[in-house]
Amino acid sequence: MTKKANNLYLDVHQQPANKIQWLLLSFQHVFAMFGATVLVPILVGLPISVGLLCSGIGTLIYMVATKAKSPVYLGSSFAYIAPLQAAIALENGAGLANAGLGVMMVGMVYLILAAIMRVAGTGWLNKILPPVVIGPVIMVIGLGLSSVAVNNAMYVDGVYDMTSVLVATVTLLTTVIVSVYAKGYFKLIPILVGLIVGYIFAVVMGIVDFTPVLEASWFALPEVNIPFIHYQPAFSLEVFWLVIPVTIVTVAEHIGDHVVLGSIVNRDLLKSPGLHRTLLGDGLATFVAGILGGPVNTTYAENTGVISMTRVASIWVIALAAIFAIALAFIGKISALIATIPSPVMGGISILLFGLIGLNGVRVLVNNRINLLAQRNMVIIAIILVIGLGGAVLSVGAVNLSGMALAAIVGIVLHQILPEKELGQGEPQVHEADPIEQVI
Repeated sequence: MTKKANNLYLDVHQQPANKIQWLLLSFQHVFAMFGATVLVPILVGLPISVGLLCSGIGTLIYMVATKAKSPVYLGSSFAYIAPLQAAIALENGAGLANAGLGVMMVGMVYLILAAIMRVAGTGWLNKILPPVVIGPVIMVIGLGLSSVAVNNAMYVDGVYDMTSVLVATVTLLTTVIVSVYAKGYFKLIPILVGLIVGYIFAVVMGIVDFTPVLEASWFALPEVNIPFIHYQPAFSLEVFWLVIPVTIVTVAEHIGDHVVLGSIVNRDLLKSPGLHRTLLGDGLATFVAGILGGPVNTTYAENTGVISMTRVASIWVIALAAIFAIALAFIGKISALIATIPSPVMGGISILLFGLIGLNGVRVLVNNRINLLAQRNMVIIAIILVIGLGGAVLSVGAVNLSGMALAAIVGIVLHQILPEKELGQGEPQVHEADPIEQVI
């Protein structure tokens, strides 16, 4: 049954009472994911339209698999850019077919893991991933993206650019002012307002190129690359070893991202809908993306940041955003127009969004009353942060572990070998107030 929500908070199953409000909230998610979702296929060499199509379809598939209990938006994964580039470049003449097969392989691994989780359950997860490990790992997820935000905001091809700084600053300040001082509907859409103001300022500063919009057609079918129709699939061990090791990293990110989102909406998403269902949704979405010739799907920190800022966790909003993404895949001029949003505008927004993700890691430690004076807790948190943010890499054969995945593994090991494990669990607080009222 649909609940009538107030102006400042929408829970997972609440539908916006006002249709205009609903549209604006969904558009905000589209803008938040758009830059990264289209950048991945551009870098890999896949059609942008297919990236958008797979993003929208994948998100809807995920919602069905999770029984609409998790407000996740799926977009193109950055983790597989290099492996897919290498797969396309293999000397077997398969080209884009290699990428499609690689993406389908990743989806299959997720589906296998989902089946294992369904049988074995997830009760063991709290012992392996206690709050003292989860908190700093979440901080690494958000802060680890900080360099991406800053580079987009301040640099052009690696060179410091004052115009970019000005555009990013206007975008960021507008977003902050709206989020803090605005009333009513504007309080719900600070990201969208910041993007619009930042974009207009970017046009004034002369850094927006409208040529792609003029050249684009109004209607265009996505350039899908379907097996047995556009190519004859053939298993390749080379492709397998290029993409599968990265799955270790993205599965860890999957768990971390759902813990982040769960802390924002005050729900244990690893229990309900359950890790087996979230992995199933991500796996099915990725497998379908491989069939269509798109990139690997993953949960998006940008959209999680939007939820954290707006306190709107409605799956109705996410679903409409997914439908918009699918529509954009067929409307050439609109997708081309959104693609003209310059990097400094996205950088200005990302500075705030990624910071909010990191802040939720602190929230996990605080809400679970982790004793930060306990030596073993200080050691675990400090090492996770430095390894996760410092660029540490561990190479084991063909597998390279780095960033959040390596930090999480080190944290897990430290928690298991250090004494007084109960200190890592803390003392969870019981929340009686609005669960998202204290996020920001």
